Amino acid sequence: MASKKSKDRKYELAEELESHFAEYSKLFLVTVDNVGSNQLHEIRKDLRGHAVIYCGKNTQIRRVIRKLMVDRPELECLLAKLKLNVALVFTHGDLATVKDKIEENKMPSAAKAGALAQCDLTLEKGITPLEPSQTSFLQALNIGTKITKGQIEIINDTKILTQGVRVDASQAALLQKLNILPFAYGLIVVGVYDAGSVFEPAVLSISNSDILSMFNAGVRNVAAVSLALNTPTVVSVPYSILLAFRNLLAISCETEFTFKGAEDVKKYLADPSAFAFAAAPSGGAASAAPAAAAKKKKTTTEEEEMAPAAGLFDGGDDDY
Repeated sequence: MASKKSKDRKYELAEELESHFAEYSKLFLVTVDNVGSNQLHEIRKDLRGHAVIYCGKNTQIRRVIRKLMVDRPELECLLAKLKLNVALVFTHGDLATVKDKIEENKMPSAAKAGALAQCDLTLEKGITPLEPSQTSFLQALNIGTKITKGQIEIINDTKILTQGVRVDASQAALLQKLNILPFAYGLIVVGVYDAGSVFEPAVLSISNSDILSMFNAGVRNVAAVSLALNTPTVVSVPYSILLAFRNLLAISCETEFTFKGAEDVKKYLADPSAFAFAAAPSGGAASAAPAAAAKKKKTTTEEEEMAPAAGLFDGGDDDY
């Protein structure tokens, strides 16, 4: 039977949770697996002024939410997320910023037998701090070794952990002997609540440029469908005008009919050489270097004969 002290504490936590729901409209649902009390205390200190962490039993949190649902039915969406070992993080700040601040508080940890590996881990070949008496232990894990200067040396790179695969006892013991801490534990955001709706934390990673690019892709798709169905819309009208202008330009080039926008095109088709000067500067610059190299190889007499020609070209530039 629960003592009076534990009951009073339960009522205090319930009132505290109700006050949080009354004060905050945004919160995170986070998992607290493998997070010790000391680490949680450090996370609370780091989030002070940005967010408030509430840890309690799921049954008690559900009881408080059902009580508040009488006046705030939008809280019902939180009930489905209260599974396993979760806590609530209330905040007034920007959700994306606070999420990053929550997840950056991680502490290195040793691999535990039965836990899922968070990453792949490969032991690189080389000398280890293990004594020769540990050779049989490494051989049991199919790790090739030899003795070098009184220490065990691993001959080849050996993969120890695979992400998503459970760690067995021998792997955990080996990593502990080598003083390797391959894992890092902290609060992991599994859900976000904001003004009556719950969504995945990945939504907070969407940037303004991502939204703009998706919107542009949607606009292009609507314009394509509108053109294919011959149904004008706001986004397809500019393309319809461009297509109409292209058709008018084609007709004007094939007939005597003309209009202001087609005059330059018709002039070019009538006499392309009149527009050749537009490419002259780039062509002249490209041929200047070979011409200068050729002049260096000529004799003194040939250079004197070419001097008047250079003057003629100088005069031509002044005419332009």
